[in-house]
Amino acid sequence: MTAFTRALRRKSTRRIAAVGVVAAGALLLSACSDNGDGMAGMDHGSGSNSASATTEATNTAPAGDVNDADVTFAQSMIPHHEQALEMAKMADGRASDSEIKSIAGKIEQAQDPEIKTMKGWLTSWNKPTAMESMPGMDMGGDGMMSGDDMKELEGMKGAEFDKMFAQMMIEHHNGAIAMAKDEQKNGKNADAVKMAGDIVTGQSAEVKQLQSVLDRL
Repeated sequence: MTAFTRALRRKSTRRIAAVGVVAAGALLLSACSDNGDGMAGMDHGSGSNSASATTEATNTAPAGDVNDADVTFAQSMIPHHEQALEMAKMADGRASDSEIKSIAGKIEQAQDPEIKTMKGWLTSWNKPTAMESMPGMDMGGDGMMSGDDMKELEGMKGAEFDKMFAQMMIEHHNGAIAMAKDEQKNGKNADAVKMAGDIVTGQSAEVKQLQSVLDRL
């Protein structure tokens, strides 16, 4: 073997070694990059799992202590409020007294949000929003009006409407107040008991105002 051949072989060997080093370095960088992506993926997965766990915990979190009185209060007060709203809406275009119009507006503002709140409670408690026996149920004693009463009110206008509206709403409110007092006495859920207290306070004041209107009509 000539000196020239040996020199070429040494250069070739060094070139191969250098290429090997470069290739090894590239592989190492690739592996680090893969590991980094993998770790990032792991972190995201952990964050996602944590978020899912938080959401699940929120959805399954207890809604507070609830008993049968709370459920009955919400299920009974929803249709009671709905009828009050129906009566209040009749005042538009029929009532002539400014106080009657004002009271009707207050009823709509207060009771519509309460209906939504109570339906939300029942959903969170895994209870139906209405009693199974509600259709055709005898609701005497709670101030609910009959279908004939509602039709009669709907057919009136002016002073006649004002008087009948005041009479009917006083009876209706007194029924709601009695139901709310039962909840205050027997209920367990803090939010439901608080709403019952608000109903007693608010509707008691409206009963006094309605009676005052009725006395002067």
